Amino acid sequence: MSSPAPVFVSSEAAEEVFSWREAIDAVAESYATAPVRSALPPRTVGADDGAWLRTLPALPPGRRYFGAKLMGMTTTGADPGAEYVIVLFDRETSSIAAFVDGNRVTAYRTAATSAAALDRLAPPGPLRLGVLGSGLEAAMHVRAFAAVRPVEHIKVFSPRPERREAFAADLGAQAVAAPEAAVSDAGVVLAAARSYAEKPILFGDWLAPATTVVSIGSTVPSQREIDVSVVAACDLIVCDDVDEVAEQTGDMLEAGRGGTEFRSRMFSLHQLLAGELDDRLAGPRRPLYKSVGGGLQDVIVAEVVLRKALEAGLATPLPIEFEKKR
Repeated sequence: MSSPAPVFVSSEAAEEVFSWREAIDAVAESYATAPVRSALPPRTVGADDGAWLRTLPALPPGRRYFGAKLMGMTTTGADPGAEYVIVLFDRETSSIAAFVDGNRVTAYRTAATSAAALDRLAPPGPLRLGVLGSGLEAAMHVRAFAAVRPVEHIKVFSPRPERREAFAADLGAQAVAAPEAAVSDAGVVLAAARSYAEKPILFGDWLAPATTVVSIGSTVPSQREIDVSVVAACDLIVCDDVDEVAEQTGDMLEAGRGGTEFRSRMFSLHQLLAGELDDRLAGPRRPLYKSVGGGLQDVIVAEVVLRKALEAGLATPLPIEFEKKR
């Protein structure tokens, strides 16, 4: 008996069917069920002569699909740039089920995961949000946060006035001319923009007491986003991948070089969402959620998108068949 032909889900189809609430709930459930390390094989990165390839695999426990996101980029040739594809395998048929354009899903999954963390870390009630950055990731995060909490007020800063004004008009925010003005009275600060020249864009003495910080812009050793003073000021640091955040992000590497001890304050997103940190969350705190992204997030959100695209008739069947080795 042959398996169904695989399908392709475009970014346009993903956007049409996407649900923040469903994506956030799926991510939260998967992280709360304690994915074992075997479900999260390490990512790989290769580079050679202007070509770059990254793979992020995942086998989410208890879910129908597993697979990997592949990111390929060239810096040479006629049309340099990057493309992303998420390949999903079906546990029920042992076949390739789908190819999902990963560009928009990447933004969805990062924001959905941050929102799942924020909903546990931030005190109850509406959010006063300060945003540093005005790109796609910043916009997606605001929408994801609004799916889990009412948003009372948003201030946004980014270096280019036209970009922050457009962001403000699109999302009902107030554009401000300095980063301190965006975050000084915020209950939640979103750092979603790497700085020019890789210098920090957020400092600890800007933060009000009990501010929750979400930082997503520094994911490799060369990148900087938050200052060492932010790491020092936060008494609870939650990470989607503790070891990778500690050992592979420029922010934490710089904090370590400067003598700031942070490992004793670092905990996993699984611990947060499984309720293991509830006692720590009961008292005064200034938490930081630090994200590097991961294949688990890609595969979970791609599965949500695939299911809804199939239901809506927006997944394109491919006229191909793979030979199965038995």
